[in-house]
Amino acid sequence: MSEFILDETERLHGAPGAMRVLSVALVVIDGPSRGARARIENGKARVGTAAGSTLRLDDRTVSRIHCELEVRESVVTLRDPGSTNGTFIGDARVRDADLRVGAAVRCGASTFMIEAVREPTFLPISDRESFGELVGKSFEMRRLYAMLERIAPTATTLLVQGETGTGKDVVARSVHAASPRANGPFVPVDCGAIPENLIESELFGHVRGAFTGAHSNRVGAFEEANGGTLFLDEIGEMPLTTQAKLLRAIESRRVRAVGAPKEVPVDVRIVCATNRTLAEMVNEGTFREDLYYRLAVVDVTLPPLRARREDIPALAEHLHAMLTGKGGALPAAFVEGLAARAWPGNVRELRNAIERGVTLGQLDDRPAGELASSTILPSGLASIVPLHLPLKDARLAWTNEFESVYVRAMLEKTDQNITRAAELAGVSRRFLQRMVARLGLRTDGADDDEV
Repeated sequence: MSEFILDETERLHGAPGAMRVLSVALVVIDGPSRGARARIENGKARVGTAAGSTLRLDDRTVSRIHCELEVRESVVTLRDPGSTNGTFIGDARVRDADLRVGAAVRCGASTFMIEAVREPTFLPISDRESFGELVGKSFEMRRLYAMLERIAPTATTLLVQGETGTGKDVVARSVHAASPRANGPFVPVDCGAIPENLIESELFGHVRGAFTGAHSNRVGAFEEANGGTLFLDEIGEMPLTTQAKLLRAIESRRVRAVGAPKEVPVDVRIVCATNRTLAEMVNEGTFREDLYYRLAVVDVTLPPLRARREDIPALAEHLHAMLTGKGGALPAAFVEGLAARAWPGNVRELRNAIERGVTLGQLDDRPAGELASSTILPSGLASIVPLHLPLKDARLAWTNEFESVYVRAMLEKTDQNITRAAELAGVSRRFLQRMVARLGLRTDGADDDEV
């Protein structure tokens, strides 16, 4: 990741529910839209030609959603979700970069600059250490809680993004439980698990004789969730043909069952989740742009577990209490072992590790890495084999786990010297820095100077 560091984020004294962050605006300095300007108001911004963009560029060489920016603690993070012509800092094409004030970003034939704004910007930060079933007191989680606290009482459509296993379904249930619809139904639909020819019937229902095999009337998920919340998981897997019908249902609040002569009104709150990048799918043409903006009225991203390691002890105790019905602290050595792992499967993998320890009676003072050593796997390996994942995903998870262990060991061997560690690993210093950032590892900073 390229690094263009901003000044330190300033915590707002006397207002525990808010944090003052750097105030920035995006100013077009070259291209057809030269002079256009947009301030990053709520910590996030999108740049592109799409009508819903924060900074809309009238440039045919710019993608619909060309890049996304977010004020994250002391940096403005830029991400390119697969634009056609790329995003450039100088002559370097970037997909992820941390930008400083004054940085110029080129998108197609247009260039915009990150400009400081005098008026202060405040982001809400919750004082909570949990929200519904969500647990954690890290900065990222408290920022998430603040957003959920504000939208839970409303009927606003919510898009939840994040890696597999981060708890997107938990967010949906927690928002439902904190909403005025808590006494209504919560209906989850896994869009990735339903055959394409049946998903319309699953969502909207069907009448008897509508198609072969329709032997009776069936109520769809929209009607089933009437008065409550409809949770559409893995929304990125929904076929394009169904996306158009979903958009119409959301906008009109009416649905028509397959084969039915007329529509019926429904009152549902929509929460969607995906581990895919919908902005990238919009650019690829595999996800409707109008549906994307209709779903992302409010969008939140769950941080991976490796990015909030300080939450692991509390999470482990919470999951243990859920599984056993008993509270209390876990053995220190066990918790220390949990905190040292990369957790490519995130909270879901952590839950599986706790459940395995409970089932095998191995939640003792041994480190978590020694759990299940009595199984058919060699000692120390059973705890990191992601058996809850298919082979393809498990292979990727294992690779991530290995990378974390290798990089940690190399940094320890070189006393946290990034340059020396990169030399021994046979990679460039920049490559190793990006890997350290991606894995959520921390160094003492002595060898981590600006580039």
